[in-house]
Amino acid sequence: MAKRKLEVELIKSTAAYRRGLKQLAAFFDAPPKPGSREDAQFEVLMLMLEKYEREHYPVPPPDPVAAIRFALEQRGMRAADLHDVLGSRQRAHDVLNKKRRLTLAQIRSVSEKLKVPAEVLIRDYALVGR
Repeated sequence: MAKRKLEVELIKSTAAYRRGLKQLAAFFDAPPKPGSREDAQFEVLMLMLEKYEREHYPVPPPDPVAAIRFALEQRGMRAADLHDVLGSRQRAHDVLNKKRRLTLAQIRSVSEKLKVPAEVLIRDYALVGR
C-alpha cells in the first residue's frame, strides 16, 4: 500500500474543518497501522475535529422523557413496563405524558435500571397542562 501523507493543520475555520473531514474520510477504508506516525497524526486530526464540532455544532442533551422512551425501546420494553422502574402504573403514565416530574428516588431507579445518565434525567422540562 502506498504511504499516505497526512498534513495536520489547526482547525479554526469551517474551511479547515472541511479539509480535515476530507482527510479523515480517506482513512475509513484503510485505517493507519496502530502505533505508527500516521496513526498518531490521525488521532490528532480526530481530536481537533471533535473539538471543533463540540464548539461549533453542539448537540443539546435529550429531553428526559425522550431519553426514557428511547431506553425502553432499546431494551424491547413497553411504556407499561416502566411501572416496575417507577413503582406504579399511574406514576409511569404521568411521567411519560409529562404530567409529573421524576422524584430523586425515581431518577436513581431509572438511571440504574435503564442506564440513562442521571445528568439527563435531572434536566428541567415543561409539564403538559400546567
